[in-house]
Amino acid sequence: MSNAQHMINHEGIPVPIGMVKPQDKLRDDLVLSLFDKANELHKALAAFRIGSFEDVNAFVQLLAGEYKQVMRGKKGNMTFLSYDTLTKVQVQVADTIAFGPELQIAKSIIDECIKDSSEGVNDTILALVNHAFRVDKAGQVNRASILSLRQLDIKHEKWPEAMKAIADSMQTISTKQYIRFYRRADLAAPWQSLSLDFAAV
Repeated sequence: MSNAQHMINHEGIPVPIGMVKPQDKLRDDLVLSLFDKANELHKALAAFRIGSFEDVNAFVQLLAGEYKQVMRGKKGNMTFLSYDTLTKVQVQVADTIAFGPELQIAKSIIDECIKDSSEGVNDTILALVNHAFRVDKAGQVNRASILSLRQLDIKHEKWPEAMKAIADSMQTISTKQYIRFYRRADLAAPWQSLSLDFAAV
């Protein structure tokens, strides 16, 4: 960063312009110029994202009005097609799920079920259970693996209790909406995604 007379170095010390190497000045100009342009695009994407959801919500409210309904809350998992069906807009809602202390209770019950049914539990089921409760580097368990336990056919009187504990442990801690855009050349062509990264906006 610089002013008319000085440039601030990495130690926060003002350095007279005349003592700064020409290539350092050019690099500084390049970095700041590119960042400013990127920042403007970032702001434009953020504004476009907000405006897109406002447009979608207005359209859904218009449709709801035809049925004398008022829609509230986040609207997701919807697909909108152009009249020729060659352009598509998808809106999706993704929930971030955390597991509460009931999950450890569920694990204890499951361990008990497996111990009591050890002769009837094969290695595949044991592997699925162990994988479901394995934590990753961030100390989190895999949601899909935990929920897949409900598909197991464990004939034990306490198994439903374990599944209830899993359900009770689930908490939605955040919800995020995504909007994605697609186009295809004709009805037989595959959809091509218009790449717009809104994830960090």
